[in-house]
Amino acid sequence: MAKGHRSQIKRERNAKKDYRPSAKLSFARVSVTKACFVLDAIRGKKAETALALLDYNPRYASSLIKKLLQSAMANAEYLYSQDPENYPQPTELYIVECYANKGPTLKRIRPRAQGRAYRIEKRMSHITIVLDAKK
Repeated sequence: MAKGHRSQIKRERNAKKDYRPSAKLSFARVSVTKACFVLDAIRGKKAETALALLDYNPRYASSLIKKLLQSAMANAEYLYSQDPENYPQPTELYIVECYANKGPTLKRIRPRAQGRAYRIEKRMSHITIVLDAKK
């Protein structure tokens, strides 16, 4: 069991900031499982290689993830320009973490025979990509 009050524990946990460049897409209209197929293909790869993979991936989620990866690379360029001595080349960026979390679900009704109604669930997800430079 942790020591201290609940607010103190939360304050300590939130004090640890992650300064790696990242990008997050909230409320993407793709299910988590479909997004994870694409994310599994690019996890751990160089950012440039991942962009090339996403160009030729036929899945719908790959177009969303490609834009998200380009945003994370732009964030990395800005972040590392603030600290010139740690500035890596853009080709040294790797995808350290990429994951999709469950978002809200839109519930719709599909009319069926004999007055019944079936539910259609249109799922959403929150997709996150975290980059880092190899040391």
